[in-house]
Amino acid sequence: MNGRSWVETAELRIGLGCMRLPVDDDVAGETIAAAATAGITIFDTAHAYGSDDTASGQNERVLAQALRACGADRRARIVTKGGMTRPEGAWIPDGRGKSMHADCEASLEALGGVTIDLYLIHAPDPRTPWPTSVRALARLLDEGMVSHVGLSNVTRRQLEEAVDLVDVTAIEVALSALDDTAVRGGLLELCSERGIAVIAHSPLGGPRRARALARRPELVEIAGARDATPEEVALAWVLDLSPLIIAIPGARRPETARSAARAASIVLTQRERSTLAAAFGWPQAGPAKSSAPAKGTAEVVVVMGVPGAGKSRHAEDYVARGYVRLNRDERGGSLREISDALDAALASGERRIVLDNTYLSRAARSHIIEKAARHGAVVRCIWIDTPLAQAQVNMVERLLDRFGSLPDPDQISEMARREPGLLSPTRQMRAFRELEPPSTDEGFVEVQRQAFERSPRVSAKTNDAAAVFVAAGALSRPGWEAAVSTTTPASPHLLFDWRPGAGTEVLDADVARLAATVSGPVTPAICPHPGGAPVCWCRPPLPGLILEFARTHGVDVTRSVLVGTGPAHRTLATTIGSHYRALDSSEQR
Repeated sequence: MNGRSWVETAELRIGLGCMRLPVDDDVAGETIAAAATAGITIFDTAHAYGSDDTASGQNERVLAQALRACGADRRARIVTKGGMTRPEGAWIPDGRGKSMHADCEASLEALGGVTIDLYLIHAPDPRTPWPTSVRALARLLDEGMVSHVGLSNVTRRQLEEAVDLVDVTAIEVALSALDDTAVRGGLLELCSERGIAVIAHSPLGGPRRARALARRPELVEIAGARDATPEEVALAWVLDLSPLIIAIPGARRPETARSAARAASIVLTQRERSTLAAAFGWPQAGPAKSSAPAKGTAEVVVVMGVPGAGKSRHAEDYVARGYVRLNRDERGGSLREISDALDAALASGERRIVLDNTYLSRAARSHIIEKAARHGAVVRCIWIDTPLAQAQVNMVERLLDRFGSLPDPDQISEMARREPGLLSPTRQMRAFRELEPPSTDEGFVEVQRQAFERSPRVSAKTNDAAAVFVAAGALSRPGWEAAVSTTTPASPHLLFDWRPGAGTEVLDADVARLAATVSGPVTPAICPHPGGAPVCWCRPPLPGLILEFARTHGVDVTRSVLVGTGPAHRTLATTIGSHYRALDSSEQR
């Protein structure tokens, strides 16, 4: 069953989001019964929904009991989700195959015989390969545990990858008058092409913004003319976007559930649609068709890539050719404000503009394309496709340029709030996972993919020396003396290691052993930060300790040698351009 037929079999294109239902009184049962009586058959829950982190399955049990009590359990279509844990209240995706299977089994038990119609991955798990999680869905289908499967909180790229591995019936994403990301990101377009249903969660903007939304004058005026509530009009607006959409507003009271059901009968006029689209800043048309620009057409160049990709250097080349640069790091503010600045620049007559910001998603880029199209300008994309390791080097160099030394994790966290281009390793890695490669179907007249090339660094010191970087673990391997002595014994030596909670004094004995073998000075360096996801740039094999040492001592890393003990050190040497000496037996063979 594809998404189109899945939607068509629903009595109403309104479902009930059950996450916020109370769990300890009769109101939840009354709300569910009111929804069922009003014609709602789709009920959205998740195994992770509960009053706290120890209450997995609680929401599912409350829902099933209420449906049985009001006699709606046989016609109810349960949408539930797995692959999420809540340690100490935090929401942590867990997309491992065994976790997905265990969550589904637990949901079936909690529902007590009420069938799961649609089972979703709650959110992509950055620690688990996406295909692994998606194949776990296919296994649930094959074993007959659920009727249909889908995805929640995904990007267009993740959906494109998933449909090749499993029959995706539906996706669930945030979609409301206040959130057009799914439209700007191409998700709604792709679902329409493939007949995949779209379940709109938070269709009133979520609990924090729903009250403000209901006060918007455009909604109030339309609601008054129709004897409806502003919330009902807002829900009707979401449904109007596509016949494949089902909205699932949350409800905590029976009257709210009945009001949501009434929204399904509201049909907006074209004038009302246009009024609301303009009021909420929605895109007015699809992306412009790619074509050769006419002579004299204004041109906007978007230089994009992950943080640390090397975008600034390319933008500076365009500035030298007379382009006006719009850069968030220089101007501050948000990407939306940069698109407003582009709008103003084109309106004032600027003909050549370059933007170099971290446009990871189609949705973020859509604002630029839309504003340019409004002025008849074409948009070219230069995608700097930089490997993660090289982006890490760039980020460390940026921090050293800015501060002279490596900041600690607290300083990185604080600086990132003020300067968007300064990130922790974990946030930079997340950007790599979230990147949606650009395409001409977004509206770019051209997408030029450029592989990253590192320019030689010009040092303030005239004669950059060669150095030797020694991983502390190498000194416990046979043959380390020979490996070190065949390098450049008189050069500066860095002895580095990761010792959580320790200071450089823990390396005193190793420093003495190394100093007895070489004639050059030996400097110890330690990363003292804890395990888990890296929060600093100094934990090997990240390049922070070595690049800081090189900057301090006027060292040319490309003339230097790294003595290490395994593949991670070899990769580090390759990344910074140093020669490598292996002291791992498997590498020496």
